[in-house]
Amino acid sequence: MTVDSSMSSGYCSLEEELEDCFFTAKTTFFRNVQTKQTPKNVCKPPEETQRPPTLQEIKQKIDSYNTREKNCLGMKLSEDGTYTGFIKVHLKLRRPVTVPAGIRPQSIYDAIKEVNLAATTDKRTSFYLPLDAIKQLHISSTTTVSEVIQGLLKKFMVVDNPQKFALFKRIHKDGQVLFQKLSIADCPLYLRLLAGPDNDVLSFVLKENETGEVEWDAFSIPELQNFLTILEKEEQDKIQQVQKKYDKFRQKLEEALRESQGKPG
Repeated sequence: MTVDSSMSSGYCSLEEELEDCFFTAKTTFFRNVQTKQTPKNVCKPPEETQRPPTLQEIKQKIDSYNTREKNCLGMKLSEDGTYTGFIKVHLKLRRPVTVPAGIRPQSIYDAIKEVNLAATTDKRTSFYLPLDAIKQLHISSTTTVSEVIQGLLKKFMVVDNPQKFALFKRIHKDGQVLFQKLSIADCPLYLRLLAGPDNDVLSFVLKENETGEVEWDAFSIPELQNFLTILEKEEQDKIQQVQKKYDKFRQKLEEALRESQGKPG
């Protein structure tokens, strides 16, 4: 696969992820700075480029990895120096994804023959994937982040543009949970090998790609119409939340008023 660009970033703390995000016609996602000041990023510069490991070093790392792996999900080294193994990806998508509408579930035959069920219909619908769903992938040491994202979308039959998503690595450091956005050319299995099999040390997370300005020309008319539908639904949900909040507040005030009126002067 040809890689035409790369992205780099520092680490961002989990506190940032708790901010409210909104979708507009001008930005992908931005935080509501009017109600709460956004905390500064917990950042560190990108790691320096290191020399590629030798075949012997890779073999030693794989042997060490497999001795610590307790779930029979070890890595296997090939004669050409490449290796295969498993990674788990947590899906933390705040927004609905677009999938084909009215098609049957994927069968084993479809998976083996790599049948693209999404191409069998032009009908589309949107729904929210389960928050923090986990998908396990069997990949190669040469599999890139871009290919992992495309593979995940294919498994869930998501037809959205892969550029709308990004893969992050999540680590624990100094009592904080830190996220770093990976370059589309990074190889997740190599990162997994370096970190070891413990998911508390390193895990992968698929999230929306927050890149700032949106290239609206990259979206089709149905996708743009779907954005409007989603925005209207979110607007109605927000209105209902506010109404419920003040209805409850009004009820408490009325109860307090009745109690005070019932007391002897």
